[in-house]
Amino acid sequence: MNPRRTRRGLPLQEGGGSAMIKNLMLSMRVLWVVLAVSAFCVAQGDATAGPNSSDHASVETAKTSGTTPQFQKRSPRYRIEAGDVFDLSFELSPEFNQTVSVQPDGFVTLRGVGDIKVAGQTVPELTETLRQAYGRILNNPLISVVLKEFEKPYFVADGQVGKPGKYEMHGNTTLTQAIAIAGGFQSSAKHSQVVLFRRVDDQWTEAKLVDVKKMQKDRDLREDPVLHAGDMLFVPKNTMSKIDRFIPNLSLGSYLPLTLP
Repeated sequence: MNPRRTRRGLPLQEGGGSAMIKNLMLSMRVLWVVLAVSAFCVAQGDATAGPNSSDHASVETAKTSGTTPQFQKRSPRYRIEAGDVFDLSFELSPEFNQTVSVQPDGFVTLRGVGDIKVAGQTVPELTETLRQAYGRILNNPLISVVLKEFEKPYFVADGQVGKPGKYEMHGNTTLTQAIAIAGGFQSSAKHSQVVLFRRVDDQWTEAKLVDVKKMQKDRDLREDPVLHAGDMLFVPKNTMSKIDRFIPNLSLGSYLPLTLP
């Protein structure tokens, strides 16, 4: 068989050349099919991603909203508590002006409208509650609320500090400052594991472990947290202080005092 020649004069076997061309064409067809299928899949994904993803996000949010606590904001508003006292002033109806005390159960007794629960509300929320209550007997009442007596911001120090107790907060107070206010560390304190408790809501309390020893050693107080009203710090005992002061001496059958550093 005489081989055919290409335009450049190179011999080309008829059987081998046709097979190569067929394979090449088949490969190109397969490639085009793969590209077409991929483009279709991408188009379908873009068309359905928006609704599905938002629905999925909504489901996840709904699942977590009931069980995951929402931590407090940096500057939360004060909420009315039992024992608080506030003045009510009516701009257009001064005959309803009064001073109100919050009862232990969180209710107040108001002139003209009776008992209303106000504990747990901020001042703006309380103002709106009173407007709705007096709106039943007055036309668009203008009410202002001024707190007279209320729970002062405080923190609680407990554990191995000089003077455990409840302390009022004046301005921003950090954890190390609070420890100093409470009399500093006792010799039995574990400086590296101070626990800061912060109430999130009625069901959750956040607990944070703070290594005060490391902060003092590094002379770096950038990680010294600022306390919020109602925070509690607890200083545990170190390992040596947990050992009993008297330990048994098996050979003598008595107890000898153990002097702790």
